[in-house]
Amino acid sequence: MATDCEAWLNANPVEAEVLSDSFISAEEDNGGTGVSNKNIIINNEINGNWLSSSSNNIHEARLKAKAKRRLRKNSSRDSGRGDSLSDNGDVVRGTSMAPTSPKSKLLDRKSRMGKGRGLPKKGGAGGKGVWGRSGEVYEPVEVDKKDPNFDEDQENCVYETVVPPLDERDFEKTVTPIVQEYFEHGDTNEVAELLAEMNLGPMRSEVPSLAVSLALEAKASQRELTSRLLVDLCESVLSPSDMEVSFDKLLRDLPDLVLDTPGAPQMVGQFIARAVSDQILSKSYLESYKGKVDCEHARAALDRAAVLLKMSMGGLRIDNHWGTGGGQRPVIQLIKEMNLLLKEYILSGDSKEAERCLRDLEVPHFHHEFVYEAVVMVLESRGEKTFKMVLQLLKSLSLSSIITMDQMRRGYERVYMDIEEINIDVPLAYFILEQFVDKSFRMGIISVKLRDQCPRRNRKRLVSEGDCGVVKF
Repeated sequence: MATDCEAWLNANPVEAEVLSDSFISAEEDNGGTGVSNKNIIINNEINGNWLSSSSNNIHEARLKAKAKRRLRKNSSRDSGRGDSLSDNGDVVRGTSMAPTSPKSKLLDRKSRMGKGRGLPKKGGAGGKGVWGRSGEVYEPVEVDKKDPNFDEDQENCVYETVVPPLDERDFEKTVTPIVQEYFEHGDTNEVAELLAEMNLGPMRSEVPSLAVSLALEAKASQRELTSRLLVDLCESVLSPSDMEVSFDKLLRDLPDLVLDTPGAPQMVGQFIARAVSDQILSKSYLESYKGKVDCEHARAALDRAAVLLKMSMGGLRIDNHWGTGGGQRPVIQLIKEMNLLLKEYILSGDSKEAERCLRDLEVPHFHHEFVYEAVVMVLESRGEKTFKMVLQLLKSLSLSSIITMDQMRRGYERVYMDIEEINIDVPLAYFILEQFVDKSFRMGIISVKLRDQCPRRNRKRLVSEGDCGVVKF
């Protein structure tokens, strides 16, 4: 149709007034007077040529196509106004109609109904990944019993966390690190909390036997910690019956424990005596085994426990027969034990025994006190025997790294600080200390810097001219 229109227009030029966008009504032609349909004059002559009915139809179709193109062009602007075209080509406005442009549908964030104030949807609570507006608190949703998916049995369910009970293999893997870590920090409350979180089940009575078997291969201070742990666990996690079952198992396993720890029967007997003294085992526990034990190791353990309990009636304190761990001992007690250790070494001359005793004290942070006491003993003794033996002992302890260089340095520095007070009781203290420090440096016990820090005093004449500079002790 458009091709026919263009061909006709090329053959018959048309004036611009005829092709205007607005149609000339009969009232405008007649000066505004009312005219009926008969008075409407349609000019069918263009440039002296009369138009046929087919040319008139083409002209009307062209005008309608032009109006439709203009309507599509403005549809994106007036998408909510719903413009439409009447049968005679007039544009009818105000009709409610859906937007015709697909682009406007994608970009338009407002309501499709043409209503609202242009605010966001759902008050800003809508959109992808949004769970409601900020600060909104949801109330519990009431269950609709008329819902076809409603299940009365499911509504009455109670959900709880279920921890499966530990089997024998998982029990050893889980509890062993807890006990070994306890030997380091000594906090019984932490162990009780960790065990309470587990479902021990039938393995509950295995906790004391596992702790004791680990303590047999540990130090005396850690055995003392194990005895304290059993007392605290008996009040919160374990029962007295669990303790009895656990010690029964220890007595049965003694033949195997002796293979790794030869002194296991005596130590198990001490654990039993300590448990009876702490009232976590009944006093009738030993009597229940009289005449019923065939194992030699079990009899030795029960006899040891019975002897200790009898001695406790005479005043022996069983609650401390394991001894107190290094850092938990009073400082005065540690100083006394170090002095006794030095005196025994001077009498026996056994440096290996002295090393073992110093290691058993378990106070590596306090070894500077041992060095201090050793040097002071040399200053007060005034004898060559003590002088040489202490040098050999310090040399041995330094080579074996039992006493570190830092502890050795701190011990010598403490002597340097107190030399003035020591000199009051020992007039030759400065002279002896200078010789001892010089000899220590030659043997590699101390560094050159520490040797140079040795205090010196303005000496008076201590020897006669005939002694050739030799000091007699």
